[in-house]
Amino acid sequence: MHHNQDPIVALATPQGVSAIAVVRLSGKGVIGIVNQLFCGSDLTQQASHTIHFGVIKKGDTKIDEVLVSIFIAPHSFTKEDSVEISCHGTPFIVAQLIQLFVEQGVRIAEPGEFTKRAFLNGRFDLAQAEAVADLIAADSTLAHQTALSQMRGGFSSELQTLRKALCHFAAMLALELDFAEEDVAFLDRKDLKTLADKLIKTLTLLIDSFQLGNAIKQGVSVVIVGKPNVGKSTLLNVLLQEERAIVSPIAGTTRDTIEGTLHLGGIRFRFVDTAGLRETTSDAIEAIGIERTKQQLSKAFIVLYLVDLSHMTFRQAEADLVALGGGALLKIGNKMDLAPPDALEKFKDYLCIAAQTGRGIAQLKDKLLQLVEQKPTDGPATIVINARHYDRLQKSKQALEAVIIGLEQKRSNELLVVDINRALHALGEITGEITTEEILGEIFSKFCIGK
Repeated sequence: MHHNQDPIVALATPQGVSAIAVVRLSGKGVIGIVNQLFCGSDLTQQASHTIHFGVIKKGDTKIDEVLVSIFIAPHSFTKEDSVEISCHGTPFIVAQLIQLFVEQGVRIAEPGEFTKRAFLNGRFDLAQAEAVADLIAADSTLAHQTALSQMRGGFSSELQTLRKALCHFAAMLALELDFAEEDVAFLDRKDLKTLADKLIKTLTLLIDSFQLGNAIKQGVSVVIVGKPNVGKSTLLNVLLQEERAIVSPIAGTTRDTIEGTLHLGGIRFRFVDTAGLRETTSDAIEAIGIERTKQQLSKAFIVLYLVDLSHMTFRQAEADLVALGGGALLKIGNKMDLAPPDALEKFKDYLCIAAQTGRGIAQLKDKLLQLVEQKPTDGPATIVINARHYDRLQKSKQALEAVIIGLEQKRSNELLVVDINRALHALGEITGEITTEEILGEIFSKFCIGK
């Protein structure tokens, strides 16, 4: 897929007033275009990756004193001639500069067009290009590390290994077709099935990692549930270290979900306090709150099930567990400082805390981190964080499952090759080896303008 190299320009730093702003240009002739407006060194005679101080003028009018960085193709982010202008960060100056370049025939860049050009020019594959956007949006250490790993090609390397194995698979079957009249078999069908099973296992591990990857990207959803007045709101306030939820001895105080975020060990957790669980209520508003609790449970990565050790029996506590769905379950016994002497022994499978005094909160935070960080030791190191990648991995797995069925039913090589090619096509759409303008438009439209 090719594109023209018409010059483009955009603000690469956030909109608004700041100490400095960076205006970025890329494409054919941009160094010469900037040079026509720049009073200082002759930029067309300078080496790549050099910075030059001078003034941008419009005729005799001085627009701003700037620093101009030049990058000569192919040694730039886009692999085209590129210029970055550091100016004073007022919207007026930025608008003046961009208008000057537009008057010189430079086009305003579309969202993500710089990264799109980098992909089209072979700087990196599509999965790496999408990781650029994830890196910019990362708001926790783990999200940053995951996006950075993918941008550097970690995920792409996993996919290339899969594609190489599939291509070998397809080539052997195609070779058998060429020698069909001689009845030559290049691969035993059992070996083909073993290979397909191995590939499906790898795909499954990548697919399963998306739940964690999505939690890393969006924030780990932790839903606090339990009977009314067991201390859910108190626990939320203690975790967030602020009075986020109203605490009252009156049961049913929390009518709606209340959220707050907390960073633990470089991971962003989104805690959700919910209305107390009970089978029936005469309060219509509380009933809506209970329904919303159930909705939150279905989306939770971790469910914190809270019980009151001072009032609830073990049988009462366990009875509610049957109705709980959602993610990983962490059973918490609250009010341990008020519990009967034998309660702690009966609730030995629960993490016992006293939210009011903060006792056991450090251990709770450690448990939360453990639940997020544990992952299969025999699986790929890559964590899938992109919904588009997840969808294509699913399609590739489905195609390989069709191959397994075809092998068991002794279908012809022609039909097996069709399913293998479907699997290859789905993987190719992730890396961009197979793509369309529609797919690229969908992906890069979500980027910021200057990236």
